[in-house]
Amino acid sequence: MRPFDPQVLRTLPEARRPLATLGAVGVAQGIATVATAFALSAVVVAAVRGVPLGAPAAYLLGLFVVRGLLALTGERVAASAGAAVSAGARSRLLRHWAAAPAERRPDPATALVLADQGATSIEPYVARFLPALVTACVVPPLAVVVLAVVDWRSALVVVLTLPLLPVFAALIGATTRDATQQRWKALASLSGHFLDVVRGLPTLAAYGRAERQTAVIGEVSQRHRRTTMATLRLAFLSSAALELLATICVAIVAVIVGLRLSHGGLELGTALVAILLAPEAYWPVRRVGAEFHSAADGAAALAEVTARLGDGAQERQDHGVLVHTVPKAARVEVHGLGYTHPGATHPVLDDLDLAAGVGLTVVTGPSGVGKSTLLALVAGLRTPSRGTVTAPATHLVTQRPFLTTESIRSNLTLGGDSSTPGESLWAALREVGLEGPVAALPAGLDTPLGDDGRGLSAGQRARLVLARATLSRATVVLLDEPTAHLDEATAALTHEVIATLAERRCVIVVTHRPELVALADQHVHLQPVGVTA
Repeated sequence: MRPFDPQVLRTLPEARRPLATLGAVGVAQGIATVATAFALSAVVVAAVRGVPLGAPAAYLLGLFVVRGLLALTGERVAASAGAAVSAGARSRLLRHWAAAPAERRPDPATALVLADQGATSIEPYVARFLPALVTACVVPPLAVVVLAVVDWRSALVVVLTLPLLPVFAALIGATTRDATQQRWKALASLSGHFLDVVRGLPTLAAYGRAERQTAVIGEVSQRHRRTTMATLRLAFLSSAALELLATICVAIVAVIVGLRLSHGGLELGTALVAILLAPEAYWPVRRVGAEFHSAADGAAALAEVTARLGDGAQERQDHGVLVHTVPKAARVEVHGLGYTHPGATHPVLDDLDLAAGVGLTVVTGPSGVGKSTLLALVAGLRTPSRGTVTAPATHLVTQRPFLTTESIRSNLTLGGDSSTPGESLWAALREVGLEGPVAALPAGLDTPLGDDGRGLSAGQRARLVLARATLSRATVVLLDEPTAHLDEATAALTHEVIATLAERRCVIVVTHRPELVALADQHVHLQPVGVTA
């Protein structure tokens, strides 16, 4: 966990402009800080000597206004940068995982924590810690250089004592890294367990084990609470230690300057500048140490995000197997295809050959033989263990197709052209026998759906996604049990739609219905690996 990794600028391009702006604002604030020390010193000297205060006071007031505007600009840019980087990280993560094969996606608990709380924690890291880091890189060196010109003895004291703060902060940071990692593990454990419990709640309730999970969730929550409190305790103690060390260092400079001033070895203006600039050399480092604790989660999350997004730059190749993509060609070719599920010891598919062009190819076989897996491999959702798959971009309709809570219109055009005219949408619905039910809804095409397509029956949801497939521009359409939830009459209508679709596209269908097999141009029957027909 590094304070700042340049890889962020390559992985998250939206961070480049705001971070560059923050750097420019930090430099301007450093210059204004040094100028304010001289202006305040001039005002005090003028007051002591009884000379007019107009010019130095106006100069000081102008600097206060400039510093206020710079602070406002810095806050606004930091806030927008934090939101932009956080949202960009979440968006890129989700797109990366959605495009990656199943084998390269993280487990659901890790993905949930990283995309939700992980991406959110990046915001304070960018909005608060990085501006403090920029200030710490600009103000202390500038203050030391000016001190060296004004009073080299004071500059020498600062040079000798200032390195103590970053060294001490680095030691604290190493401890914070370990505490943060433990907290992330506890949070991932809590999220994963809670997700599993929610998924299996009906089964747990049916067997009377739901109450037991309440105690387990409470125990995991307490472990997360303890790790969080340990991290906070470390943050408070380390911040107090840094404050004490910086105060001692500033006091050393003040005592030396005061003694020299009392003995006449230093002018009042020079002494004031030295006393005013010395804290500015230590304060940014103290702020970095304090903000690092509040942004430690963001630093860890950002490192994890950049590492996972960096994996996407690698060529999509595994165990010497390359998945080819041929644009526009309505043809699928599979040669020597084999696939073993992660964690399994025996393949579900082995040495499979398949060639399908325009027309209807039907895949049958007993349950668990790998029919759905074959479609996922052709669609590029999984990476073959061996063999090759040559296919263009496909449109896959799974057994449980995805429907959003948006309108029927949005669900029909999901993944396609959102500007498709209503006439085309109604024609697609008419083709699958859904025109009447949708027209009877209060808002027609603009009727919103509930979670997982609630508001439509299982058969209507199946026909809706089939209509979406007919609207797709993909030359290869993959259908997994498209008539599983349909009655005989609706299934017959759906078979006609599939046959019509196969007249101009390559359609591969997994089914158990002999009526659809009878319409096929090619029939592929899969057997369990090791079993011959």
